[in-house]
Amino acid sequence: MADLSVEHVTKRYNGATAVDDVSFEARPGRILGLLGPNGAGKTSTIRMITHIIMPDAGRVTYDGARVGPTSQQRMGYLPEERGLYKKLKVGEQLRYLAELKGVDRHTADEKITHWLRRFEATGWADKKTDELSKGMQQKVQFIATLLHDPSLYIFDEPFSGLDPLNAQLLRDIILELRADGVTILFASHRMEQVEQLCDDICLMSQGRLVLEGPLQDVKSRFGRDTVVLEFEGDDAFLDRLEKEGRVSIHNRSTRRAEMRLQNGTPARRVLEDAMQHTSEIYHFEQVAPPLNEIFIDVVSEEQGADVARRSSRERDPVLPDAVGAS
Repeated sequence: MADLSVEHVTKRYNGATAVDDVSFEARPGRILGLLGPNGAGKTSTIRMITHIIMPDAGRVTYDGARVGPTSQQRMGYLPEERGLYKKLKVGEQLRYLAELKGVDRHTADEKITHWLRRFEATGWADKKTDELSKGMQQKVQFIATLLHDPSLYIFDEPFSGLDPLNAQLLRDIILELRADGVTILFASHRMEQVEQLCDDICLMSQGRLVLEGPLQDVKSRFGRDTVVLEFEGDDAFLDRLEKEGRVSIHNRSTRRAEMRLQNGTPARRVLEDAMQHTSEIYHFEQVAPPLNEIFIDVVSEEQGADVARRSSRERDPVLPDAVGAS
């Protein structure tokens, strides 16, 4: 297996910069999460990796060579948009897509049978794509990604349209692929899925890479300012703590709350209030903030900085040259 390397890549469309000097690596046996809000540049980056478009600057290499038709044959790409032929039967379609990747017909049929059985979908082979639900189509497209045994997988929102059981099946298969030592790039805006699957993350915002590294290292940079509380009883004390500015609650249900400590509030203050005002405490833990909160903080900060940069340029048109010269 081999590394995927994105080196100082830039992509512009009609003068607008979609990807701005982005660099990262994805390594065998690990899952790299490529994250970012809409318009962050994730799709353009993936299209450069898959050699669908070319970078205006920088380069993308796989196994030490620039990506191109040869590397495309070693990639399995599951795009966010469905790309199946609506009137073609599932079995015929999967066979055709496998043969495009160099798999002989006999081997393709064996693999198709195996994966349809794994997805409890053996009766789908003679169904046309437009007879399937969105979730069923997603599973067919996922199978198509696996048939040629690629060494690099790129999954863009792979759980779209799937119910919890089938989403779990896909997660299991992705983890099996990681255990086999392949390289996996996982693009998503669902932070809970990223935390469940990814070893490393790259967070993009407005075309730039703003946060990267091993997931646990990234989370540790943000301290342990989050409290997880599970309890029985009246939860009005949470409203009071939030009103006093002691916590900000980001996930709450009848018997559970996740909150970030504010203004130097110690975790024991939350525990003391909970002990005083609830009838039972089942769980209390001080942890690093969830990835979703880190995502919001970093992207908000970056977007605010970008607004400030644009404002500065409007006030002082010479500023970009001055910054570039320093």
